[in-house]
Amino acid sequence: MTGRASSAKARDGDEPVFAYIRSLPQPQRGIAESVDALAARTLPDLKRSVKWGMAWYGVGDGWCFSCGGFIGHVKLTFGRGTSLQPVPPVKPIGMGKDSRGVDLASVEELDERQVAAWMQQATAIPGFGGKKR
Repeated sequence: MTGRASSAKARDGDEPVFAYIRSLPQPQRGIAESVDALAARTLPDLKRSVKWGMAWYGVGDGWCFSCGGFIGHVKLTFGRGTSLQPVPPVKPIGMGKDSRGVDLASVEELDERQVAAWMQQATAIPGFGGKKR
């Protein structure tokens, strides 16, 4: 693990994401598994991909959020996080001015109810999951 995203190759589909998650050490693996399972329960027609060394999730016509393992935490980032209510607290470096998310150091820090609400909101944003208008 480093302070940067992994060197995982970009590929669409479930298996590349599952392989990426399996490659993470604990506790990051357990956190990423929990985020992935929550996304699968929350979002019908979920699609997965590995991009830029992290797992990406979306529905419809766009990618809505990413989940990446780093030293000491997992970074869950929403591409249009400033549009979510409440706005997630962490402004990730190098992810765009509208990105917001949470850094999770343990599975216990995953507020499933809040994160599921953010996932649903994120998929409704045009171009990030909702239909383009």
